[in-house]
Amino acid sequence: MNEEHTEKPWLSSDPQKFIDNASRFNDLMMQYRCAIREIRTKCEVLDDEFSVEYKRNPISFIKSRIKKPESIYRKLQKLGYDFTPENIRTQLHDVAGVRVVCSFIDDIYTVADLLSSQDDITVVEIRDYIKNPKPNGYRSYHMIVDVPVFFSKGKTLMRAEIQIRTIGMDFWATLEHQLRYKKGIEQMEGYESISDALLESAQTISHMDMEMDRIKDMIGQFHEI
Repeated sequence: MNEEHTEKPWLSSDPQKFIDNASRFNDLMMQYRCAIREIRTKCEVLDDEFSVEYKRNPISFIKSRIKKPESIYRKLQKLGYDFTPENIRTQLHDVAGVRVVCSFIDDIYTVADLLSSQDDITVVEIRDYIKNPKPNGYRSYHMIVDVPVFFSKGKTLMRAEIQIRTIGMDFWATLEHQLRYKKGIEQMEGYESISDALLESAQTISHMDMEMDRIKDMIGQFHEI
């Protein structure tokens, strides 16, 4: 048993031993970065097409990130799995993340449908937190997808999470995360009031999103596919 761990330290549940084996870990993270580039390119192509064909851009901006090793380790621990490449690939869906921020709610579903219809994207799971917001008020459209990445040795399917939301949804989610996840905030006196205030602000932004969609439809100059 000890001999096996000496030969393959990345099989250990100790994250530091895994990271020490830089070639394997870096190769895996490189593959996730490439998956992100594939998805970003697909979104940018769609946005460029809209700009030419419909004289508007449904996508305001795109963000992306790779989960940090510590976050990957903690999530695998929480799920009851060791910190190995196989478990990262098969048990985690959000190591690679792409956030697509749109102008209007309608744009979210348009972009999601266009991505889903591409024959090299496999949609694994959809979570619509716009139609079904989380209890804390969080709203966004989440897609778990498999996307092919072509390397020198052949094609590899990589899994990634795509979050699609409006500018308002992104504004609220970003600030809510900063405010709520301060260390020890749950023990603060009046924490329930803070949660209620955050929920109320989410509902206000939701109303604003719907109102902007209504105004867009009144103007009638934003073409849809």
